[in-house]
Amino acid sequence: MIRLLILDVDGCMTEGKIIYTNEGVEMKNFNVKDGFAIKAWIKMGYHAAIITGRESAIVAHRAKELDISHVYQGVKDKQAVGEKLCAELGITPEETAAIGDDLNDYRLLNWVGQPYTPADGSDYLKPFTRLDRRGGDACVREMIEKIIRYNGDEEKFLSLWI
Repeated sequence: MIRLLILDVDGCMTEGKIIYTNEGVEMKNFNVKDGFAIKAWIKMGYHAAIITGRESAIVAHRAKELDISHVYQGVKDKQAVGEKLCAELGITPEETAAIGDDLNDYRLLNWVGQPYTPADGSDYLKPFTRLDRRGGDACVREMIEKIIRYNGDEEKFLSLWI
């Protein structure tokens, strides 16, 4: 059973583009469908974490909006942070799923029980489950729905809405 999701931001929760205004203000584009699934995952009593290599106030804002309480930004070694978080939560790597799209995610993806990458993830991530959707195009939602089925939680998930 998967109890923890570890999410990368750029290239997974977003399409991987960073937009700057003339004033230097950073902008990111998040998919509402991903947010819907993440909130449902948390409502079902599971954990979600963001572990990202960049730092952005936008990420902190999005995490707060989605009730994600475990947020780690500016991380160089995502696996080490994942290991520490799992130890704190009493969760094993086998009970953990993660999504990442590039080489800085490789070690974390190799460590978790269920590793995922978007359709447009790096070719070097081919050993991991490649989703049908691209980063920023509800690939996190696709991953969560696969995990819900794996966990046997479809009734619980649907009962939140139907």
